[in-house]
Amino acid sequence: MVLFKTTSVLHFIFYILYSTVYNHLQIATKFTSYYLRASNGRGHGIHSPFVFDFVTKVLNDKKQHPAYDVVEALRRKLRMEREVLIVEDFGAGSGIDRSSRRTVSSIARHAAKPEKYGKLLYRMVHYYQPQTILELGTSLGITSSYLSMANPKAIMTTMEGSSAIASIASRNFRDLQLSNIKIVEGNFDTTLTGVIDKSSSLDFIFLDGNHRRDPTIRYFNSILPRINELTIVVLDDIHWSSDMEEAWNTIKTHPAVKCSIDLFFMGIIFFRKDFREQQHFTIRF
Repeated sequence: MVLFKTTSVLHFIFYILYSTVYNHLQIATKFTSYYLRASNGRGHGIHSPFVFDFVTKVLNDKKQHPAYDVVEALRRKLRMEREVLIVEDFGAGSGIDRSSRRTVSSIARHAAKPEKYGKLLYRMVHYYQPQTILELGTSLGITSSYLSMANPKAIMTTMEGSSAIASIASRNFRDLQLSNIKIVEGNFDTTLTGVIDKSSSLDFIFLDGNHRRDPTIRYFNSILPRINELTIVVLDDIHWSSDMEEAWNTIKTHPAVKCSIDLFFMGIIFFRKDFREQQHFTIRF
């Protein structure tokens, strides 16, 4: 009998409800397989000092950071907003709402990254203190706010395809007085090159803007000239579909990658040279 943590079960339920690419049985099977083969999430049996440090000091940091309350108050507010937006969707789309007309409430409930993972992104930036941050997929700005508040001195660029959604995100950034965020609107296929050309180095990248294989791999290849040894790349929803699993497997085995961590709902890539050979970890979270 497999015993799952309550938080793991809740996020698994969220996943099967809002992902219609894989059917529910496929997702259940994949999640169970992940859970059974993953390290226990406490660092036991992990021989890499860097990954052990990540697990114990970032993944399992239980401190209640003040930013959590601020961003989650924003999430609650957005979940109550009934304003209807006309949404341009350039990616694989929402798993539950395919309409071009969506309420802010629906986007906040179904498209925003769950609280647990927003907090994890905050802790990663707070711990490693990257100086430049790039996010592909602003949505309403909930995750962006976590990233920005984790290091207010960082230069952050966030990219959003839909101008209507970007306008709500910009309003949220003003309300929270997040002055270190620049938002770029438009299709990533046409806007990303300009953003990369203006960046000398990218220290932290969150790829959450297109849940398809070829664009995800293309975006990853586009940022490679701007990475450094300490760069961290986070990919969202790596098991959302066969397309995303293929993209994840292609990216994590790229010669430039030294270490990958599979958290099922997210994948994390490191380029640190202290890994003499590629190492891949699957960890419960």
